[in-house]
Amino acid sequence: MMLRFFAPLLVLTCLAIPALAAEPLSVFVSVPPQATFVTRVGGDHVEVSALIRPGTNPHTFEPTPRQVAALAAADLFVRIGMPFEDALMHRLRDLNPTMVIADARDGLPLRRLEPHGHDEHDEHEHEHEHEHAGDHDHGHDANALDPHVWTSPPLVIEMAGAIRDQLTRLDPGHAADYAANHDAFVAELRALDEAIRADLASAPGRRFMVYHPAWGYFAETYDLVQIPIEFEGKTPGPRTLASLIDQARAAGIRVILVEPQFSPKAAEQVARAIDGRVESIDPLAADYIANLRSVARTIAGAARP
Repeated sequence: MMLRFFAPLLVLTCLAIPALAAEPLSVFVSVPPQATFVTRVGGDHVEVSALIRPGTNPHTFEPTPRQVAALAAADLFVRIGMPFEDALMHRLRDLNPTMVIADARDGLPLRRLEPHGHDEHDEHEHEHEHEHAGDHDHGHDANALDPHVWTSPPLVIEMAGAIRDQLTRLDPGHAADYAANHDAFVAELRALDEAIRADLASAPGRRFMVYHPAWGYFAETYDLVQIPIEFEGKTPGPRTLASLIDQARAAGIRVILVEPQFSPKAAEQVARAIDGRVESIDPLAADYIANLRSVARTIAGAARP
């Protein structure tokens, strides 16, 4: 009798319990900032992994077999134009032909890396003549596309919309969440853009010097001029260094910006010659908004008349 009494109640209780949520979408990206973007839009409905870890040189990176195996089981991979991606695409299509592969750069105005005043006939201390498949290996190709699109907040706003749309296609049941998360994230990105413009408005100069040319999109967005020390994967030789020192002096630059993924040796050489200093900025930092604010303030201090 007791079981017969509780049976209807048990059925009603089970009906009242919502169905268990589906497993989160498994998403892989190339660099940590992308992981932040997907997480902000996807929220609890995504599990995101970046292939490149902080502190890793993305231009010499090769994914491990374990990473490739995990990636092959993912629902979505969002590429961004890093050198290793072209070779990886062939492996992924063989391992998982049905996996969705999206390109974060689709529809964005892309730029090419320029030497910015380097003497193409200058001899370099370390020649690295490697050939890679595809036109995105910008480490050694003067005509290659610059993949660092995430350094421009307005371009990230466009990427956020594409992420929302892609997640919605894969998981339409959570479309409202993706839309709400997207709108909140875009509001923060717009506030970031305004704050960066305010930070840079006080900079009397518009030129800044970096070791590796990762800030071209940032420079274009905010009407700055990036002067790179390294180009085509090569350490500059004596003539190029002398030219860079002259450029830094003429522009009043007293701070040379370096990334933690690269040796600061050449930057330190230029800094000593101009009686300046070296500061580290990281385009791969996962805390995107705080990092971009810090970068803007650093560049504002480095860009002197």
